[in-house]
Amino acid sequence: MKDRGNWLVVAQFVLLALLVVLPFAWPLDTLWAGQQATVLAVLLIILGFVLAGAGAIALGRDLVVQVTPREGAPLRTSGAYRLTRNPIYVGLLVAAAGWVVWHARVDVIVVWVLLAIVLVAKARVEEHRLVARYGDEYREYAERTPLLLWRRGIR
Repeated sequence: MKDRGNWLVVAQFVLLALLVVLPFAWPLDTLWAGQQATVLAVLLIILGFVLAGAGAIALGRDLVVQVTPREGAPLRTSGAYRLTRNPIYVGLLVAAAGWVVWHARVDVIVVWVLLAIVLVAKARVEEHRLVARYGDEYREYAERTPLLLWRRGIR
């Protein structure tokens, strides 16, 4: 892989696959159970998929999996991108949190934490590439819109 930043993409997909497979790979005791946990889990999964889907739809043909934006793509700042500069990542984390609540296992929690670390790192790499591509337009957008759910501006 020429672009080392794209290893974060590989890590993201490996962790997402682990998150899905682990609960079925071998039986482990759960930390909690109950109808409230199931309802919360389903709501988080739906909310996460809606947010990630809104972000993906807003990008349309400009959606890429690598950390560098597609050549010629305009900067998106409306719709889901008004709430966060990374609605797809936030949506993935929220949906994955729902999965964690549903399955309530230590191994799944650990994988979710690792996924959060990878997505934050990936967002930071992308942030610098977006500054290089869009310059002041992206800097102004970053000043008013959080990277994920927190931290406005560029560091």
